[in-house]
Amino acid sequence: MPEVIAGIAPLRKRLALVRGRGASIGLVPTMGALHAGHAKLLNTARQENDMLIASVFVNPIQFDRPEDLENYPRTMEADLRLCETSGVDLVFAPAASDLYPREQLTFVESPLLSARLCGAHRPGHFRGVATVVLKLFNIVQPDRAYFGEKDAQQLAVIRRMVEDFNLPVTVVPVATVREEDGLALSSRNKHLTREQRTVAPVLSRALRLAADRIERGERCVESVRSQSLASFAPYPEARVEYFELVDPETLQPMERIDGPVLIAAAMWLGPTRLIDNVLWP
Repeated sequence: MPEVIAGIAPLRKRLALVRGRGASIGLVPTMGALHAGHAKLLNTARQENDMLIASVFVNPIQFDRPEDLENYPRTMEADLRLCETSGVDLVFAPAASDLYPREQLTFVESPLLSARLCGAHRPGHFRGVATVVLKLFNIVQPDRAYFGEKDAQQLAVIRRMVEDFNLPVTVVPVATVREEDGLALSSRNKHLTREQRTVAPVLSRALRLAADRIERGERCVESVRSQSLASFAPYPEARVEYFELVDPETLQPMERIDGPVLIAAAMWLGPTRLIDNVLWP
């Protein structure tokens, strides 16, 4: 099993020895409930760094609904086994009191990048994400940090935070891992009923349809969007929260497709919220 450290001070002491040897450090921040998508992050990081650290921390300040925080799966024993098979050297598993010993009065904000998509429906979520990631970067001081492309808005916020604050870390995006039917892997998928699981792939199909229409020459955003939304009509149990075509860097809406476009969507199946995206080209 990988070494597990909970406290910030002992982790810093341990990593000072690693840096003293000139070794490179890779960090994969997670909230646990690890699956094959996380394994891809870890395996990619393992290949590129001398020491690999996974953080496992369910960050309370990024949840906009208390019940979502309470119901988030916590599977530390299984997480450690996956970390072991992925070659993780050290797991940083702090308690909330370690990262937030006092009431948090200072936060990282990215208003433009957080205004749309998930940010429009989850107030304060990306403030919480950016704040905890900055904490992890300051504590671990990794050379590289790895994030999944499934969470495109999170990736955009973190990339811009690193650039704007001149942080000495390279953000490495890792492609989304999918089931055979196209459903993006997510820790939330385990909340789906059998019936909901059969409906869930409509999300990835609608995104792929949008990308295919653009590939065939369609440049009108509203035309692409409306025809893609028609994919959900046979599934009244799937409630679309948003389906947007935006600039991949600024996440602002596009009137006409004249360059790269991020097609991003979220939907609800019962109490479970799923997100996915496709980048074109």
